[in-house]
Amino acid sequence: MRKQPIVTEEYYHIYNRGVDKRDIITNKKDLDRFIESMLEFNQLEVITSLSNLRKTDIATKSKPEPLVSIIACCLNPNHFHLILKQLVDGGIAKFMQKLQAGYTSYFNIKNHRTGSLFQGTFKSHHIGNENYFNKTLGYVNKNYQVHKIPKNKMHLVFASDSEYENNNFKIVSKEEGKRILKMFGGEKDFKKYCDEIVEIIRQERGKTSLLEEDNLPDSA
Repeated sequence: MRKQPIVTEEYYHIYNRGVDKRDIITNKKDLDRFIESMLEFNQLEVITSLSNLRKTDIATKSKPEPLVSIIACCLNPNHFHLILKQLVDGGIAKFMQKLQAGYTSYFNIKNHRTGSLFQGTFKSHHIGNENYFNKTLGYVNKNYQVHKIPKNKMHLVFASDSEYENNNFKIVSKEEGKRILKMFGGEKDFKKYCDEIVEIIRQERGKTSLLEEDNLPDSA
């Protein structure tokens, strides 16, 4: 049981990393699978297999009711960050259970392994005020830039900054993304704000190794 329940219509910073700090994304196929999982598991309906879902005739598929709105994300080789808005009661827990269990099953089969891939259940922080929302948004949107990521692993990174900077939302909720761009005065001003957040974090602690625990933004 979580100490604090996750409340519908509220925003949360969700994150987790690989067990023993191991990589959870090892090649482009893994990255594509994680992204596809974020999209397809975000629905109330039970999904037994992404491969079966792909076989469904797109013309006959109705638009599923989502569990969450994705506000920002960053997938790094050994951990991920998400900002989610819960849309239905229990939505974040259901989405994260589907995402982590589904991706673990794929990863284990591909790599002939068994057992947990992630460090237990996901971690969550409620984003309860505008200042904390803005700081966390900048932090998550460009999280890869606060880490020392080897050049040979940079192609294993995906972040929502590209969607915001191009005003083209596929992973991020279009409604939420456009609202945020309007709130910040457009793509250029939002990018400038996120870059400033990254620079502040770098000045405070430098670029951190992927093996170090993330020092999350202060909620004050």
